[in-house]
Formats: sequence, structure tokens, C-alpha cells
Amino acid sequence: MGLVGVDIGPARARDQFLRGESVHETVRSPIFNSWQRSLSLGLSPEGCELPYRPDLDLEGRLVRAAEPVLDRLQEMFADRSMNVSLADGRGAVLERRFGNPSQVRRLAAIQSVPGYVFAEEFGGTNGIGLALAERQLVNVYGAEHFAERSQSNACSAIPVRDPLSGRIEGILCFGYPPSDVDAALNTVIRRAADAIERRLLEQSSTRERTLLRAYLDARHHTPTGNGQPGELAESGLDWRDQMVLKEKATDLIALAQRAAVEVPLPSGRQATLLSRPVTGASGVAGLAIEAVLSTRHQHIAVPTTTDTPPGTPAQPDPGPAAPRLRRDPGTAPGPATAPDRDPGPAGPTTAHTTSGLVLVGEPGVGKYAVAARRRLELLSEASTRIGTTLDVGRTAQELAEMAVPRLADFVTIDLPAAVLRGEEPTDPRADLHRTVLHGYREDCPFYPAGEPLDLRPTTPQLRCLASGQPVLEPDLRTAAGWIAQDPGHARHLLDHNVHSLIAVPLIARGIALGVASFYRSRDPAPFGDDDRSLAQELATRAAICIDNARRYTREHSMVLALQRSLLPRSFPEQNAIEVAYRYLPSESGVGGDWFDVIPLSSSRVALVVGDVVGHGLHAAATMGRLRTAARNFAELDLAPDEVLTSLDNLVARLDRDEDGEGPAGSTAIIGATCLYAVYDPTSQQCVMARAGHPPPALVHPDGTVTFADLPAGPPLGLGGLPFETAELHLPEGSQLILYTDGLVEDRHRDLDTALGQLRRALAHPNRPPEDTCQDILRTVAPHHPTDDIALLVARTHALDAHRIATWELTTDPALVSGIRAAVTRQLAAWGLEEVSFAAELLLSELVTNAIRYGTAPIQVRLLYDRTLTCEVSDASSTAPHLRRAATTDEGGRGLFLVAQLAQAWGTRYTANGKAIWAECTLDMPGTRPGAVATSFLDDIPAL
Repeated sequence: MGLVGVDIGPARARDQFLRGESVHETVRSPIFNSWQRSLSLGLSPEGCELPYRPDLDLEGRLVRAAEPVLDRLQEMFADRSMNVSLADGRGAVLERRFGNPSQVRRLAAIQSVPGYVFAEEFGGTNGIGLALAERQLVNVYGAEHFAERSQSNACSAIPVRDPLSGRIEGILCFGYPPSDVDAALNTVIRRAADAIERRLLEQSSTRERTLLRAYLDARHHTPTGNGQPGELAESGLDWRDQMVLKEKATDLIALAQRAAVEVPLPSGRQATLLSRPVTGASGVAGLAIEAVLSTRHQHIAVPTTTDTPPGTPAQPDPGPAAPRLRRDPGTAPGPATAPDRDPGPAGPTTAHTTSGLVLVGEPGVGKYAVAARRRLELLSEASTRIGTTLDVGRTAQELAEMAVPRLADFVTIDLPAAVLRGEEPTDPRADLHRTVLHGYREDCPFYPAGEPLDLRPTTPQLRCLASGQPVLEPDLRTAAGWIAQDPGHARHLLDHNVHSLIAVPLIARGIALGVASFYRSRDPAPFGDDDRSLAQELATRAAICIDNARRYTREHSMVLALQRSLLPRSFPEQNAIEVAYRYLPSESGVGGDWFDVIPLSSSRVALVVGDVVGHGLHAAATMGRLRTAARNFAELDLAPDEVLTSLDNLVARLDRDEDGEGPAGSTAIIGATCLYAVYDPTSQQCVMARAGHPPPALVHPDGTVTFADLPAGPPLGLGGLPFETAELHLPEGSQLILYTDGLVEDRHRDLDTALGQLRRALAHPNRPPEDTCQDILRTVAPHHPTDDIALLVARTHALDAHRIATWELTTDPALVSGIRAAVTRQLAAWGLEEVSFAAELLLSELVTNAIRYGTAPIQVRLLYDRTLTCEVSDASSTAPHLRRAATTDEGGRGLFLVAQLAQAWGTRYTANGKAIWAECTLDMPGTRPGAVATSFLDDIPAL
């Protein structure tokens, strides 16, 4: 059943392959290669989801040609479990026929309904996809299928080609039970495909069909031929090589004589074009152009005289001047000349050569038909090759690449600076920049790309922008407006044989976006009206793509500006950590990644990194809302798990408020991940929690790298699920690395590989956070990120123990005076006498409240950092509240006094109760610390 070995079955071989074991020697090469491609595409046997295309051409030429053949096959396989399908050149099923009609009710939709795409990139190894990839008849049996659902079937599939071009138009496929495998089915499917191809040929022009049939008959009677025209793509020629061959073939048809021309190809290979006279049965005379390619790059020898194939008119002996072989120097074909040396015996069909039909046509009438077809092919390719990205510069480059060399030898594209920025130009004739310069050679002295242009109104470029219509200059030697722009530069171009020009405005939605200029130099014939029409068609299609790219650039810039305005530009000064950060937007669009550093009470600091699902304006706006909310919740001194719970509730409310509807009716459910950590420099403890976010990396002072064992927690927005915290001890000099998943998730590498790269990049002790950020982005970040990357690196510092003072108290009110005295002595030891008065009052009020309303044990703590923090904690969870006391009230003014004396104050709940803190500023600009006590007395005259 298709395996090379005899002691292993398809199912076992496939299982071994999926486990990573070697099965190359036991599986047919096409199947093995297809399995490998399927894995590289990220497919899994259980998850091969096929796309459905409702917009199929069910009345096209392929379906019309195949309809009678499919009817005949259905009759042939009546009452058999046979599924006959016809797919187009992309693998989308157009028609299905069943031998036994009851099969329709037993099969899944993807096996019974037209419209599903079976290309290998979606369905893995299957008949249709493999026939497209291998371009020949294939058989796939049972477990050779990649998808689990297809492994109970067998199938045979064969390409259906256009007999004129050799291009694959579709795939004919038979599906049947493995028990019905029969070698005769290959014969049946070949005949059926031939019948469809003959009907396709009948739809071609009568004269071309007559010439092609004469050519095929001649090759059929030639011993060295195989009776079928080859396909150029199968010889390894890309589209540029094939384009050059078709150009030269058109010229040979116009010569109307037997010839052999050696053509250098852009890929570096050499090809020989042979023109063979053919005459159809109705008397139509023309030429068939074959390409002969050498796989070893040796020159192909063509005999001086060649026997006239049957079906062709007898040609007179050309005599000594008959062409054996001539080289094409890159100019239009002229009269054939003999080579300087004898080419030796003929050998166009040796084991080292391949051949294929390029064109069939008539001199005269055929010349114009071929030229028209060439223009249509160029426009058809332009529709798929221009606008592959949403980049203005790249789209303009694609227009130039399509035009050279089939329409022009050089192309320049000039766009206003506003268009390059994504804006709509107010005057396209102002501030033009040379955006693209492309040609068949690089040494032609046009104005270089990237430079601004100052063009005169008389130049063809500005004239076409002013009128909105193309401007044709057949002979640049007489183009006064073009020469007047820069006579020296114009003379230089004329010396390089640049002689004809078409300037076309790039207009989309009625707005001129720039100008494209097409120059001719190699072909001595000037541009004509047909060339102008073709250039205008190309420019019109490119202008729409450029406008789309411009609008995307503008929207992308707006979203990026919004996001950068919502991200922190700098962080408040604090001594707990040293911070470096980076943010990189993805190539596909701005997302919702954010980060923040938030100073908290008692010298602590919070670190937060988050990621909103999706890209674009909605994700950026949601990110701003969540970052603001996270700062607000942090200001409440909530624990990390409580902050995430509050954010989770907020995201759920946002979902309900937006009612699940986004732009254009699309689903806009908000999803986000977040990591929140709080570091305390007094204890060197870090408490953190995460909501579906990657765990942070920790670099110890000795360079050891670990990833925090932190409970994952659900992503924000699910609701109802708890978040758990973890507490880590971070010695001074440790580095905590927080990041979003865009840093380590990449479809081109495994997650474990990315984490290993991150571990190696971090394994450096005592390195500044800024250097760590640079090294991570250089060695770990994907080269072409598909998701945003937010990176935050924090190196920890500890608050010196000599700057911390702690006292334990009981609930005895008599201890208040003793605490005031102890605080005064401690402040004097720190050299902070200027704030001792305010600190004594603060602590007196806080300690008195703790003794009166709190619960033992009571602790008083002073922290000397950038500010002086006075902190009183007790075992009670009752929070004090600031209120306005009436004139008759005996109390209620203590916290008001605290609020007036302190820079900031608040309450923080702990595991054992609460802590009330107040901060006194230590910076007094414009005065010396010792002058504070007398500065406010200077305006009293009595003193």
C-alpha cells in the first residue's frame, strides 16, 4: 500500500514519523516529503481545519470542460463507493460526483460539499494537495493521509493542464475505500484528465489550436520527443525567467523563419529558443517556439539542417548563412548569424537537457495576438504582485519590478513626503521625493532614490500631475520641457540610450499621490499609445495599493502615537530599584502591551507588566484604561492578588459595557494578562501574582538565572477565579525581568528554545539593567515580531539597616512622651533636626490613635530614604478616616493635623493588622536645612 519496506505498514510508519523516528527508507518519497512539509506548516493530524470558499467560479471554463467527463465517470462508477471531485488550481473543490448516491448522507461535509480547500498548506498530505505539489499523478493510501479523518480512505489525483500554456488549471481526484485499490483506476483517471484537457483546448482560438495540434503531432512522430509540451516551471525557471523567454519567443515569431537563439536568463542559466515552422490541417502557417535548457549550463548545439517534422511545410535549404546558434546580446532579434565555431553534433535531447513549448503563433496576426496576451498576463500578474504589503515604499517598488523589463527598462516613482508619512497630500507637485529607482542595470545616472526633487512645471512629470492624464514623450531628444529641467543631466541620460518616456500620475479616489515614470533604452522603438494605456493600467492598480498602504501608515502612526502617549515616558524617582525598559511594536500592528513602575508607601515599589489581546486602536485604548486602573488600585496599597482581582472585575465590566461588539460588527471581547509585583527594600522581599502572564525571570547576584515558580492564575476577564501570590527573597543586586509573551513566542522556534536563549542572555552578574535590555532584544527577540514586546528589567537595592529605626509599644498612654524623645534623638543622629518638630507631632498623633483605638502589639518605625516615613502599625483592622470636626467637638482633629504636616499619608493593611504611615519631605528648595526655623521670622519688624 505505497510503502517501500515490507515489514511495516502505513499506520505504523506514520506513528514512528510523528514520534520523530526515521522512516525515510520505508515510505515513498512524495509521501515522506509531504509529511515533512505538513509538520513545518504547523499542522497536526487532529487539527487540519480546511477553509471554505463560497465564492467559487462554478461556471468557468474548467467546469464547462469537465462537466461531460464527470457525467460519464458517474455513470461508470454507478453503485460503487467512489467519490469523484474536481478542484481548481488552488485546491478548492468545484464539483463532486458519487457512484453510490447514498454516500452523500454518510460522508462529512468536507467530503461531500464543494467549496472546501484541500491545498497541502491546510489539509496536509491528501490527494488534491499532493497532486498540486508534485504536479503529476499521485496515489495516497490510508494512513499516508496526514489528517486523522482521511485515513480510512484511498485516493488517486492528477493535474488537469491548459494544453496551450502547460499551466495547471485544476485537479481531478478519485476517492475510494482502500479495499477497492485497482491499478486500472490510474488509467481511467489519466484518460479522464486527457479528455478534460482536450475540451479546454477546444475553448481556445481555432487558429492557435490548429497550430498547436500540428506541433503536437510533429513531436509525437519525432523519436526524441515525448508527445507532450513540457512546462517551463518544472525546469526550475521562476516567473522572471519565463517572462524573458516569452519576450524573445514573441520576437522570433515576428521573424517568421527558422532560428536558434541563446538567451541568458536573470537566474544565471542559459536557454536556447528554437523556432519550428508548423502548418495546421487547414493551411494556417505559423511558428512554434521551444525552449531547450541545459542542467549543466553547457551550450546547446543545434544542427545546421534539421529534418522537417511531419505536418510542417518543407523549407528551402538556407545555405551557408543558415543560423546554427546565435547569442542574444540583450537587443531585439535581428538577422541570424552563424557562430564562430562548429557546435558539433546535435544534442538538444541528451540526458542533461530539458525542453518545453513557450509559444505558438502566426507572424503578423499572431504577433499582435501574442503582444495582447503578454499585456493581459502582465496586468494579471500585477494584480497579485503589487500590494503584497501595507508599506508605501515597498508597494511602489513592486510596481517598478512589474514594469521592468516587460514594459520599460527603467522606472522611477516620485511621491510627496506627506504620502510617505501616511498623510493625504495637499499639493502632489510640491515636496516630491524620489522613492523608487529601478532598472535592468544599476549604473544609469537618474536622480538617486531618497532625494527630494525640485521639478519645473514644464517637465512631463508635473504636466501629468496637473492634468491627471499620462504624458507620452516618444523621443526625449525633442522633449524641450524634459531637457529644460537639467540640460546636463538630460544629455547624460541620452548618452545612455534613454530615449522614450511615459509619465503617469498615481491617482486613487480622485487624489493624485505621485507620479511614475517609465523609460525605454534597449528597444530602439519608441513608446506608443498601447504602451501608454498599459502603463496607465499598471499605475492605476498600483495607486490603489499605495493609497491603502498610505492610509494604513497613517492609522498605524496614530495608534502608535496613542499607545506611546499611554505608556510611561519616565518613572518617578525612588531608591528601591534601578530600572530599564523597552517597548517594540509588532510588524503587523500596534498591540496592547504595557508596563509601569509605581512608588508605594514605606519606600516600596510596584512593578506591573500587562498584555491586552489583539492589535489596533481598540487594544491600545483598552491598554490605557487598564494601566490607569492598575495605578489607581496600587495607590490603595492593595496586595498583588487583590489588585489583579480588581482588574479582573474591571475587564469583565468592560466586556459587558461594550456588549461584545467591535468595529463592523466584529467580536471585541476584551482579554488581557498581567503580572503585578511589590518589592520592599527594607526586608528585600518581593510579593507577586500573575493573571495568565509569563512568569518573571530572576537573576541572582552571582549570575544564576531562575524562573519564578509563580501560580499562573486565569487571564483577566474570566471572573470568579482566585489569584494566588508568591513571596521571594531578592538579595541586593538581584535583577527581576518582566516581559510579555511577544519576546519568547515565535512560530519559527519552540518556546523552550526561546526560554533557553533568554536564560543565556541573563547569565551575567553585576550588569546594568540597560545593558541587560539591549542584550535581550539583540539575542532573544524575534527578528520580525508578530506581537508587541514589553520588557522591564529591575535591579534591586536594599535600604541600609542604619536608616531604619523601630520601637515596640504597649497600649500605655504614658509611653507617648518617651517615643517622642526617642524619635528626636534618632533624627538628630541622622542629621534631620529640621523635621523633628513635624515628625514628633505626627508620631504623637498616630501613636495616641493606635493606643486609644488599636490593638496591641503596636510598632513605631522610621524610614530614612528620599523622604522620612513615620509608620505606626497595630493588630486592628479598623481604618482611620479624615473628617471635619465641629467647633464643639473635643476630638477629631488629629488626622487633619497629620494631613497638614505630611507630604502624603495613608493606611496599608497587613497580614497582622494595619499600618498608618505619613511622609515628611526632606527637600526644601532655596533654603539650607538649618535656616528653616528662622526663615518665617524675617518679616517681623520687632525682631
